[in-house]
Amino acid sequence: MSATYIVVGVIIVALMIFMSSVRVVREYQRLVVFRLGRLVGARGPGFLLVLPLGFDKTLMVDQRVITMDVPPQDVITRDNVTVRVNAVVYFRVVNPVDSVVKVENFRWATSQIAQTTLRNVLGQSELDELLAQRERLNQSLQKIIDEHTDPWGIKVSTVEIKDVELPEGMRRSMAAQAEAERERRAKVIHADGEFQASQKLADAAKIIGSESATLQLRYLQTLTEIAADKNSTIIFPFPIEMLRAFSAIGSNKEKTS
Repeated sequence: MSATYIVVGVIIVALMIFMSSVRVVREYQRLVVFRLGRLVGARGPGFLLVLPLGFDKTLMVDQRVITMDVPPQDVITRDNVTVRVNAVVYFRVVNPVDSVVKVENFRWATSQIAQTTLRNVLGQSELDELLAQRERLNQSLQKIIDEHTDPWGIKVSTVEIKDVELPEGMRRSMAAQAEAERERRAKVIHADGEFQASQKLADAAKIIGSESATLQLRYLQTLTEIAADKNSTIIFPFPIEMLRAFSAIGSNKEKTS
């Protein structure tokens, strides 16, 4: 009976040891193995067996893209404007061994590099560049951060500036400047319209003045438009030449009589 218990106990212990040596690594994961403190390498994906009882120490590394928020940073731009800027960094592990061996915590290290780079790069730019040229600044940030994290086996694919918080006084000044610019454009457009209209009127006056019949037709057209309102009283000027003609006819009749 005691022998049976011993056999059962041995089988249970063997199963426990076997189960402790089994690792299942998914497609997006890699298992970094250390054997008695010495690096063996990255293993996976799939079903793996490692040495039990502490001979092998393992660390699982996820190779999917990681989205990391950069905390808001106070930045003084080159034109001495204090702004508060935050960003987001997209990166992934491309070398699992380097991400474990060459840096203690690659997430924390990448976050610190992103914060310092954000302050340095934006501090060398003026406020107008920060507001209008974000794409160029994003590319510059991505390149610098990627150069720093490359020895750790980290690939930074994208850096995006999310929000730029301006001081209250600066926001009011920019709003007033934008309003003044809109008013300037409206005045320029209005003046340009007046200029074009005056040119057209001058051209029309030249054409009408060159042809007497055109002037008379325009005169009659104006009278027609006025007469459309029946409540209006129209004083029609009588040409003086016709009065002179009637006077001449009257004088001739008196002479003949």
